[in-house]
Amino acid sequence: MRKSRCASSQVPAVFCVSQNTAVEEDRVGGRSGVDHRCDLCQEVGANTCIRQVQKANWYFPNINRTMPLEPGKSQSGEGPSNEASRTSRGDNSEEFVRTRIRQSTPSPHRGSPAHASPPRFVSVEELMDAAKGVSNLALAHEIVVNGGFQIKATKLPQGSLERTVRDIVHKAFWDCLEAQFNEDPPVYDHAIILMGEIKEILLSFLLPGHTRLRNQINEVLDLELIKQEAENRALDIPKLANFTIRMMGTLCAPARDEEIRKLRDINEPVPLFRAIFAVLDLMKLDMANFAVSSIRPHLMQQSVEYERNKFQDFFDKQPDSLCYVTSWLEETASDLYSKDSDGASSESLCSVSVLNHAYLKLLTWDHEQRPFPETVVMDQIRFQEMKLELLQLTLLGTLLVITQNSAGPVVSALPGFTEQMKSLIRLLLEGVGTPGVSTDDVLATIGEKISVEVARCLSQHGSTPFSPEREESLKGQIRTAASPSNKIYQLIESRIESFLLSYLSTANQRSSPALPGGLGPIQKELEELAVKFARLVNYNKMVFSPYYDSILTKILNKQEAQP
Repeated sequence: MRKSRCASSQVPAVFCVSQNTAVEEDRVGGRSGVDHRCDLCQEVGANTCIRQVQKANWYFPNINRTMPLEPGKSQSGEGPSNEASRTSRGDNSEEFVRTRIRQSTPSPHRGSPAHASPPRFVSVEELMDAAKGVSNLALAHEIVVNGGFQIKATKLPQGSLERTVRDIVHKAFWDCLEAQFNEDPPVYDHAIILMGEIKEILLSFLLPGHTRLRNQINEVLDLELIKQEAENRALDIPKLANFTIRMMGTLCAPARDEEIRKLRDINEPVPLFRAIFAVLDLMKLDMANFAVSSIRPHLMQQSVEYERNKFQDFFDKQPDSLCYVTSWLEETASDLYSKDSDGASSESLCSVSVLNHAYLKLLTWDHEQRPFPETVVMDQIRFQEMKLELLQLTLLGTLLVITQNSAGPVVSALPGFTEQMKSLIRLLLEGVGTPGVSTDDVLATIGEKISVEVARCLSQHGSTPFSPEREESLKGQIRTAASPSNKIYQLIESRIESFLLSYLSTANQRSSPALPGGLGPIQKELEELAVKFARLVNYNKMVFSPYYDSILTKILNKQEAQP
């Protein structure tokens, strides 16, 4: 009789049977979990993930990673091809975090450092330790910050070298297995190896208290007995397969019941083995994700101290690893001083104000041309998404103001008119700001749609018909809505930034700041963006505040000393 399981379809049944939610230390990254190495490294048997080494680029931008041929001599021959290779590896390192949640982000440290320093050589051991530390830090940060984080199976691109090699190797193996089954008498060498792997995987799903299940697996999948049966031509493959499927059904999450049912309909041995291993891979992911959800509450309690200590390790090995942070804060402070028309002293420009403005600057950051500050590089994807959301939200507010002014107070006051226009504009603005989407073309389409809707509303309610001159004027204003010189766009953008700054200042208070005028139609979307922004900023402040305080103190003292 199948064990009862909890309601969550993603929780492995083994945890529900024992009523023990403890997670073994090797559940993630061990035999039963998901190896944190990339598929390429798994296939070649690398002990340390090749791509994990590239994570050191995040915090060691000035390290020369080529080992000298002789002590005191640098290795020569670094031509354009080597430079391109390093750039490619940098892109792959950024993809490490992207594969946990989203795709496509540029290399975090592109271009020359803000404050160049002489390169220094590091040993392979130091580089490996740094790579492992960055990988662990990135994973822990993602688990804490991203509540929906899940480990997912790697999907190699169609036609890629890795996928081609993998498919060729897998096909060769399964063809060899089928050839052994077709011999007379059948040969079970490969099949016995597979049964050993299946036994190991099933055992890895168990907790220490699952004695009965462990005894059943060891008894039925006794490799010595299986070898003897194969030698005596008494091996019953269907019997072993049925036991394996039953045990998988006992241990799997309810979400895998359909895959287990399909296994029972497969009669040929080779396709059955392939399907069993495919489902076992899914069960590994379920186990790993359950482990992640289990450790998240414990990790959140000490994540700030953990991340700060990890970053301090990097900082100790590379003291100038905050060059981009320093440049970012210096630029922000300089901008604020230049905008101070009253000539106020640095006393009116506190470190909190500079830091909040610096975070706001990240929402308009040029990710393609400028390196991202080291302390926020793990959240670069999120800042990119918020930048896109802010752009579309600013355009939405601008277009709604233009539409209401053109339609007149009578039509604008109609119930549902603003919401109807808002829904239409939001739908058409999807994708604006991303590569391949022309903002001018989108605005031209929006102008046509809005003109038709405004004209229809005017005619329905007996207002003055929409003349061709007014229609062309409306379309022209919409076409130039995204222009940096557009006064309405500048006003909406300024008020949104003011609201976000106020939200950061009052993040610890229960009440939200007052909404500036003209932002009423986008209040819901703006507050949602402000909540995400403030949550991310406040967590970053808790982790890196000692570094920010030290840098800002030097910057403000320097500014104060200037005449």
